[in-house]
Amino acid sequence: MTDNEPKTAIRIADLTVAYQRKPVLWEINLSIPQGALVGLVGPNGAGKSTLIKSIMDMVPRISGTIEIQGEPLAKQRQHIAYVPQRESVDWDFPATVLDVVTMGLYREIGWFMPVRKEHHKRSMDALEQVGIAELADRQISQLSGGQQQRTFLARALVQSANVFLMDEPFAAVDAATEQSIIQVLRDQQSQGKTILVVHHDLHTVPEYFDHLILLNVRAVAWGEMQTTFTPENLRRTYGGRLTLLEEVTEAMRRRSLSQ
Repeated sequence: MTDNEPKTAIRIADLTVAYQRKPVLWEINLSIPQGALVGLVGPNGAGKSTLIKSIMDMVPRISGTIEIQGEPLAKQRQHIAYVPQRESVDWDFPATVLDVVTMGLYREIGWFMPVRKEHHKRSMDALEQVGIAELADRQISQLSGGQQQRTFLARALVQSANVFLMDEPFAAVDAATEQSIIQVLRDQQSQGKTILVVHHDLHTVPEYFDHLILLNVRAVAWGEMQTTFTPENLRRTYGGRLTLLEEVTEAMRRRSLSQ
């Protein structure tokens, strides 16, 4: 690697994951550069969430290795922030918004230790960043979908992580919340953070991300947006869903004409 080449934030080699002997991910080999804002895209059942969970060592692997900033996950876990799908969270848990965000500091605070003023301040600063500081004392069960997503984004921000793994953070949110979240992610990228985002809306992919991974059990294509987000790669990823591909191809054509 030359001095001009970016460092690698996430390296995945020969990763295979199966559920009940059915492969969900097959021989994945990927390298994600430091400081990239990466979209992870593919059809339903392609293994997108499983890939995120594999990086976090939350699912067993049949084979493969994963390195974060050149080291095993065990040595880098404190530098990774994970935002799960909303559906996987128990929103009836009796906690306030501020409580949930402060949970992002548990490694620093320690279990059963008191939360100090400095911790509350950092949590409030994170809530300010995502625009919901006024909801700090509200129970999480009372939040809208967009407010819930902002809460977990704030929890990720308070960790001061170098790598963010986000599983569909734009799901079930309004347009204003979506734009707010992507702006926060861009701000983090400008600080050298690496962000991997599971995303489903192909129309906004080239607008939101500068790198892309197209996944359908295998890694179909990956790299910089302009060389990866192509009609041919989309066909290889999504198969015969021609209506979808035609819409996206037309959107790409219009975008190129407007530039």
